[in-house]
Amino acid sequence: MMEKNDKLPDRPERLAEPATPLPVRPPHTEVTPVPPIPQPDHADEDAATIYSAYRTGLSNHRTGLSEHRTSLSEFRTDLSTHRTGLSEYRTDLSKHRTDLSDHRTELSEQRTQMSTGRTEMSMRRTGMSFQRTRLSAERTLMSIVRTSLSLIGFGFTIFQFFAHLKSSSLLAEGSHAPRNFGIALVALGIFMLTLGIVYHINFMVGLRKERTAMTKDKFIHGESAYPVSLTLITATLLWVLGLLAIASMAFNAGTLG
Repeated sequence: MMEKNDKLPDRPERLAEPATPLPVRPPHTEVTPVPPIPQPDHADEDAATIYSAYRTGLSNHRTGLSEHRTSLSEFRTDLSTHRTGLSEYRTDLSKHRTDLSDHRTELSEQRTQMSTGRTEMSMRRTGMSFQRTRLSAERTLMSIVRTSLSLIGFGFTIFQFFAHLKSSSLLAEGSHAPRNFGIALVALGIFMLTLGIVYHINFMVGLRKERTAMTKDKFIHGESAYPVSLTLITATLLWVLGLLAIASMAFNAGTLG
């Protein structure tokens, strides 16, 4: 029989959501056209100023593009960090699922142990019920033996009492009613005892067959033995004694006298 474990296994703690939020993508930068290349008159005095303003505008355009590329690079870095956090979360989630699966396995094993224990107890209770039924049949036969013994003893006593009165000339010789009444009581006791013995034997044979079949099918253990019925032996001896008594009374034989 498996050992019973009353303590339930601890359930794994609930896994927390990832704390890193999804990074926000930087807005698209406005598309600004590249400043056109000026075509000043080289003889003009303001040609240098025009070229200087062109270079300044071109430098500002490059600076804006560089800042946008920097923002995109930071976004990609944050996105990569977020993906790493999600990957770690998925790994922790997989471990958590494994722990939950182990927890369910432990619960299933514990339920199996409890079911096996209940089945074992049920088999033993069923086996003990056969013993209780046998003892109940023994008590029934004992009550029949007591009643039959009372009838046989009372009938034999009446017969002997009136026979003694006749031998002492205290009772008329022609009266056979007391003798017949005593024989009738003894015969009734023997008949009742016969029915009780036959019923007990048939019942116990059927009970033993049923117990053997259930033991063979492994519904019960059938470890406890069925001893010889002392009540049945006593009833059989009393039945033989009753036959000797009624023979002595009916035929005036000296079997018991």
